[in-house]
Amino acid sequence: MNILLILIGAIVVFSVMAFSQSTLLYRYQFNAYQIIHRKQYIRLISHGFLHGSWTHLLVNMFVLYSFGRAVIYHFNYAFTGRGTVMFLLLFFSSLIFSSLYSLFKEKDNPHYNAIGASGAVSAVVFASIFFSPYSMLYLFMVVPVPGIVFGIGYLIYSRVMAQKNIDNVGHDAHFWGAVFGFIFPLLYKPSLFLDFIHELIPFL
Repeated sequence: MNILLILIGAIVVFSVMAFSQSTLLYRYQFNAYQIIHRKQYIRLISHGFLHGSWTHLLVNMFVLYSFGRAVIYHFNYAFTGRGTVMFLLLFFSSLIFSSLYSLFKEKDNPHYNAIGASGAVSAVVFASIFFSPYSMLYLFMVVPVPGIVFGIGYLIYSRVMAQKNIDNVGHDAHFWGAVFGFIFPLLYKPSLFLDFIHELIPFL
C-alpha cells in the first residue's frame, strides 16, 4: 500500500509545483504536436503528474486512493503477490494508452494541451469493476450504484461528451482509460474472463 501513497504524493508535489511554475506546465503537459514532431515522449507520462486546479487534483487523488487499494488487493490475489507491480504497470501503461486517440487526432495541432491523471484513474476504477462488478459505487458520493451499471453509464457519457466537445474535459482519455483498465487483467491472465462472468452472473 505504501507505493500507492508514494505515487499519490509524487502527483501532488508535481501538480502543486506546476500551479506556480508555468514553465513546468508548458514543458511536461500533453501536447500531441510536441510528442509526434519533436519526439518529446516524456509528455505521454508526465502529463499525468500535473493538474490544473486543487479540485482537479484532489478529486483524482481521492478516487485513485479509494480504488487503488481495492485493485492492489485483487491483483495480489489474481497474480500471486504481484499486486503492487501490476498496479504500477496498469497506472503507467494506462496513462499512455488513454492518450493514444488524442495523440493521433491532435498530432498536427500545436495548440491542443491536456493535463491530469484522469485516464489512468479511470483505468483503476474499471479494473476494480472488472474484479467486483456488483460492488457499490456512490454517484455524487451519495447515490449507490452497482459498479457494472456505473461503468456502462460512464462509458456512454464519456463517448457522447467526447463527440459533442463542448467543455474542457478530456472525455476521450476517460473513455479509453476505462476500456484499458477493464481489459488490462485479461492481457496477463485471459482465464480471468471466466471469473468475471461468474461474478457477473452468479448462477452460472
